[in-house]
Amino acid sequence: MKKTKSSNNNQSLANKTILLIISGGVSAYKALELIRLIRKAGGRVRCILSKGGEQFVTPLSVSSLSGEQVYTDLWSLKDETEIGHIRLSREADLIVITPASANLIAKMAHGLADDLASTTLLAADKPIIIAPAMNHMMWGNPATQENVQKLQSRGIIQIGPAMGEMACNESGIGRMAEPEDIFDNILAFFREEKPLSGYKALVTSGPTYEPLDPVRFIGNRSSGKQGHAIAAALAEQGATVTLVTGPVALPDPAGVHTIHVETAAEMLEAAQNTLPVEIAICAAAVSDWTAKTISAHKIKKQEDNTPPALNLKENPDILATLSRPSAQRPPLVIGFAAETEDLLDNAKNKLTTKGCDWIIANDVGGNEKVFGSDKNHVYLVTKSGHEDWQPASKNDIARKLALHIAGHFEERHYKTTQKNIAAE
Repeated sequence: MKKTKSSNNNQSLANKTILLIISGGVSAYKALELIRLIRKAGGRVRCILSKGGEQFVTPLSVSSLSGEQVYTDLWSLKDETEIGHIRLSREADLIVITPASANLIAKMAHGLADDLASTTLLAADKPIIIAPAMNHMMWGNPATQENVQKLQSRGIIQIGPAMGEMACNESGIGRMAEPEDIFDNILAFFREEKPLSGYKALVTSGPTYEPLDPVRFIGNRSSGKQGHAIAAALAEQGATVTLVTGPVALPDPAGVHTIHVETAAEMLEAAQNTLPVEIAICAAAVSDWTAKTISAHKIKKQEDNTPPALNLKENPDILATLSRPSAQRPPLVIGFAAETEDLLDNAKNKLTTKGCDWIIANDVGGNEKVFGSDKNHVYLVTKSGHEDWQPASKNDIARKLALHIAGHFEERHYKTTQKNIAAE
């Protein structure tokens, strides 16, 4: 396996040009700090300021910090003589949108181009990072979520949004990520070798459906959002990722090899066929039971209205199977514990009984909706203790887990190297 690089090894953006698009929203002021951080790291920042963005920050302040002309108007005679909306994207190494408003996200998803920002994005041939920011009800609206999923399926990198208080005096998911977090992601994008380059990862996601007859099945409420986010986050950090997913209404993550299955037995077979890997994350909500016999025809109601007896058997335990000592056991196996009571006690017990290395525990029985939601509150449970990762979006939790895994392998490599040096 390759040695991972420290995140401190590359703090320079020398010879890199960032096209920063600032759209409308109170958090537009945070873009000014991001410009400062990029410039301090040696990067060049060219900015497009939308009409909405101009309501919160001025072209003069953006120009003063970036040291560049600020572009605002699609119909500028001077700029468009040089085909500005084409040239700006072609001359950039990376495009960053901060904040990414609901309106601009919608335009990107549907290919609309009625101003300089959206026209430039439609003509872009460079990677794009978005940092969404909006009211939590706007973020949770099905239209916005569908638009975001479209962008993710096209390989656009999303940072945030975070939970917290908003300018409208409401609280929820919708706060723009902090400039430092966005800057760290920009650095990671340009890092020559990503922290997990050279590593192979397996992720299971979603529910399993266990058929009773051609119509009915045993299933659960898992949406697959957390598992799919983890697969995408590992790929962002350079890992070669195989995602084995049950039935979900989500697009396949960009840059990830995705295998679609339905039952637990199919998921186990696909997971085992993926081995060997260095990282296995069992985020799927696998049904514990399946029918002993599947009826060839739809099970009909009895004349006396007696419910049919369901003869069930245990499904294979995918997490325990992958965790068993063997030549193909992944060096790091991570399971999930979705509990409705005694969260940490049950998670610690699962860590022992399954034989895995880490457990990500979350309470699905409280007042906060977890299944199908975009946010989560998890604990990382290991043999040495546990960490409360605090409520956050599932995307942010996925990125935190991916970086935690990268740190684990870097530390593991360091200890192995020191041990070999001591033995010489």
